Amino acid sequence: MRILFNLPAEQCESICLAILRELPSWFGNEAPVLDYAQQCRTLPFWAAFDGEQAIGFVALKPHNAFTSEICVMGVLPAYHRRGIGRQLLATCEEYARQNSTRYLSVKTLADTHPSKSYAKTRAFYEAAGFVPLEIFPLHWDKDNPCLVMVKGL
Repeated sequence: MRILFNLPAEQCESICLAILRELPSWFGNEAPVLDYAQQCRTLPFWAAFDGEQAIGFVALKPHNAFTSEICVMGVLPAYHRRGIGRQLLATCEEYARQNSTRYLSVKTLADTHPSKSYAKTRAFYEAAGFVPLEIFPLHWDKDNPCLVMVKGL
């Protein structure tokens, strides 16, 4: 596996679309998928490859001089639990540190929602050192409460 940075904007968008569409338990609504893909065109973006196939990615959204957000991240289901997400996150964190970012945040579905898929997502981020900061029950909509998690770098 190799991780590449600074890919062409069109490739970032297509990788995001292809991978998120393989993750319907997390990204089953097409409108946000299209929005994420569009954002990936202009954000710092890393993609993991197995040979020529993109198998995972992460996009970082800088907010200010101190904080950046994991905007969107995904790994193909066949590659889950192989450390690819951890490696993508570590690469992203190193970039953030080199750019004087002090905190990373991520938005995910709160544990007040019964999703088993998002329970795995929260466990992934907790294992990586993120902690829950606050739930915003109406950030997305009343059926999808948003949990903001943070990590000091």
